[in-house]
Amino acid sequence: MSNNDKNSPEAETILMALDQISQTIDVMTSVVGRLRSYVQQQQASAGNEARQDPGAQMPSDRTLH
Repeated sequence: MSNNDKNSPEAETILMALDQISQTIDVMTSVVGRLRSYVQQQQASAGNEARQDPGAQMPSDRTLH
């Protein structure tokens, strides 16, 4: 019976650790999603600015008149 008593707290500790890992993964997934959205918005914003300012796409060695 002592072997069974020993495994119960160990199993409970493992389950708690797994739950914490799962929660950490959920938070990290959320952060990655927010970062992805932010980068996509920045990319779209930069694309809009480039379309509005055609000189922005010109090479720096060219002179605009």
